[in-house]
Amino acid sequence: MKIMVWHVHGSWTTSFVHGRHDYLVPLTPDRGPDGRGRADTYPWPGSVREVPYDRLAGEDVDVVVYQRPHELRLAREWLGRDVPGAYVEHNTPAGDVPKTRHVLADRDDIPIVHVTHFNDLFWDSGRAPTHVIEHGVVDPGHLYTGELARAGVVVNEPIRRWRVAGTDLLPTFAATAPLDVFGMKVTNLPAKLGLAGEMEAFEDLPQAAMHAELARRRVYLHPYRWTSLGLSLIEAMMIGMPIVALATTEAVEAVPPEAGVVSTKLPTLLRALRRFAAAPELAVQAGKAARSAALARYNLDRFLTDWDRLLGELVPG
Repeated sequence: MKIMVWHVHGSWTTSFVHGRHDYLVPLTPDRGPDGRGRADTYPWPGSVREVPYDRLAGEDVDVVVYQRPHELRLAREWLGRDVPGAYVEHNTPAGDVPKTRHVLADRDDIPIVHVTHFNDLFWDSGRAPTHVIEHGVVDPGHLYTGELARAGVVVNEPIRRWRVAGTDLLPTFAATAPLDVFGMKVTNLPAKLGLAGEMEAFEDLPQAAMHAELARRRVYLHPYRWTSLGLSLIEAMMIGMPIVALATTEAVEAVPPEAGVVSTKLPTLLRALRRFAAAPELAVQAGKAARSAALARYNLDRFLTDWDRLLGELVPG
């Protein structure tokens, strides 16, 4: 198939475009949010082609994968015709969560694909057909060395996302173990938190470089209060890192007890961080369990098979 998909979520798209199809990624002159084109910090295969938005109408697109509400309008304008589609819901609902109604809740012609069972449970999807296709991750390999008795954190825009990302909790964790933060717009975070001596920031590293650096840290800290399921958490598990995470949203399903500590109790999380930082052998053992669990549940083959099944329903034979 020829699949049109926007470059919105780099890590998720990296997994998605490793399938057996041709992938068309819209391109605008400014390479802005609606037309970023191909990624330059993720390893995308040659089957991904960036297409100027004003030339998409000449492409024989079979199906569109939406990720934001306004993409439905853009697809109609840019393709000039109706094309089957599915809407990937990456995010947890916002606002009055038990009552949050999905933008497609009143339609039954576009299925909503939730990336976690938590999303499917909490969104009011109305009469829209829903599917759950859990994340799949390109295996970075068992890279873990844990040579640095520090905790790694991956978060984009931690200052803007503050309580959602658990940014306000980082000074408390940093008092237990030094923190290294990776992601976009993290450069000013140590100064913002007054942690210049206890935290180092690594701004928007290419994915492979980030994995290599993350693997040197003793333990992975996942401080998010409210996120669907961070792909960085799964990647850390596949790298072989032990996990300390808040027991919120889907993290309680993703991280088994032998792979780390998941809790809503801050003292419990602090004790776990201290233990892993001080005990390399314990960290190695938990990290191996984390990798095994992630490979079993979030492997790329299962993810792509699930997507092929749905795509086959949208565009029969």
